[in-house]
Amino acid sequence: MERSDLVRLILTSRVYDVAIETPLELAPRLSRRLGHEVVLKREDLQRVFSFKLRGAYNRMAHLTEPERQRGVVSASAGNHAQGVAYAARHLGINATIVMPETTPEIKVQAVRDMAATVVLAGDTYADAKVRADDIAAETGRVFVHPFDDPLVIAGQGTIGTEVLRHRLGDVSAIFVPVGGGGLIAGIGSYVKAIRPEIKVIGVEPYEADAMYRSLEAGRRVALEHVGIFADGVAVREVGELTFALARACVDEVVRVSNDEICAAIKDVFDDTRSILEPAGALGVAGLTRWVERTGTTGTRLAAILSGANMNFDRLRFVAERADMGEAREALFAVTIPERRGAFREFCGAIGRRVVTEFNYRLSGRQAAHIFVGIATDSRADASGLSDTLTRSGYEAVDLSDNELAKLHVRHMVGGHSADVEHEQLCRFEFPERPGALLAFLDQLGGRWNISLFHYRNHGADFGRVLAGFEVPPGDEPSFEAFLGSLRYPYQRERANAAYALFLK
Repeated sequence: MERSDLVRLILTSRVYDVAIETPLELAPRLSRRLGHEVVLKREDLQRVFSFKLRGAYNRMAHLTEPERQRGVVSASAGNHAQGVAYAARHLGINATIVMPETTPEIKVQAVRDMAATVVLAGDTYADAKVRADDIAAETGRVFVHPFDDPLVIAGQGTIGTEVLRHRLGDVSAIFVPVGGGGLIAGIGSYVKAIRPEIKVIGVEPYEADAMYRSLEAGRRVALEHVGIFADGVAVREVGELTFALARACVDEVVRVSNDEICAAIKDVFDDTRSILEPAGALGVAGLTRWVERTGTTGTRLAAILSGANMNFDRLRFVAERADMGEAREALFAVTIPERRGAFREFCGAIGRRVVTEFNYRLSGRQAAHIFVGIATDSRADASGLSDTLTRSGYEAVDLSDNELAKLHVRHMVGGHSADVEHEQLCRFEFPERPGALLAFLDQLGGRWNISLFHYRNHGADFGRVLAGFEVPPGDEPSFEAFLGSLRYPYQRERANAAYALFLK
């Protein structure tokens, strides 16, 4: 498809039958911190709290009367589903939406509230898409694609028109969340046609970076494993049309960690008092990472806030990890003498810094291993603190980027067990849904004794389990084969510093 044709579709889009022209607002606190004028495109204020209404409605408004009579079917991790359901209700069209079983309940219920039929299938968008294709073949319903459709892309592209004609729209770069690519293909095509000097920068999580890898490879790359913390962009493969458009109009794609996404949610809350979902905050997370990497200052930068359908129970995880993402907290394993007054001396070494967390249990009479969180101002400050501890004679290990420590060990510090023999430690992930933990335990079976187990529910994310197994000498090959036969991603952690210091 030629970009000129897409620009025409954008300019003749039907989105304003149901969508609003959302504000482009200054983020004063974030601007001061980053040294740029940061403006936020508030798509979280749409009627379905997401930009997806634009593309879904524009596609369905162009259905013929016979197609409307047959009804529509779609697959979505949530926000597109709400857009389709809202558009269907407005247009009087019967809609069936297939959603992954891992979709946050707030999104599932929102679709049901708009009188659409919900079918739950699989763990990812790809699984839901297979079921939706089957329904379309069986019933003759029209499939409304969430991103790889010219009219859907055009609907999302209207955001670009609004940014450029706004009084704050004279920006140097626009940071756009990327899932299947419909949003960035639409915005990028329009912006590059009108203001080619403006950078169009995509943002993806490290664990769902299909567009980054595809652009790097020069072809569409299908991911083997997709993280679903940012469920709105949890796509294994970008669209054929969206990829072609992205190659022509996207300057680069920035990847961010889950901690950085959590920090971005907090940044947006600080400036707007609104709570975004993880995918909705990607633009801000990428903008922040890009500024830190480039060291630029003094320009105006825009970030698309793409959605705010957040499950309330996920806020626990977000709040816990936001300070890590902003480098406002550093985690250390510190070895101190096992004697009276040693902790007081340690606090004296760190000075007037705030201790955010302290975990300890007696495990020997010579030395004590403490798990400590300390408030910091930046990554450089955390690095300086590590150097200070070393100069003060302490053996300190920075655990700030250690997932085992952040997810599990900080909740488990309780000393070593003398009775455990030949322990093998593994970290697992499984799609979180009702009954998922039991299904995971069934997969583990009972061949090896479980010597350690830790699990916390983070609300519609992956379930994360740390498990230790007593594996007798000579049984290693069988244990490796057992791990390989599981359908869950896993990582061996026996050499992890946090395990060695606190649990081994």
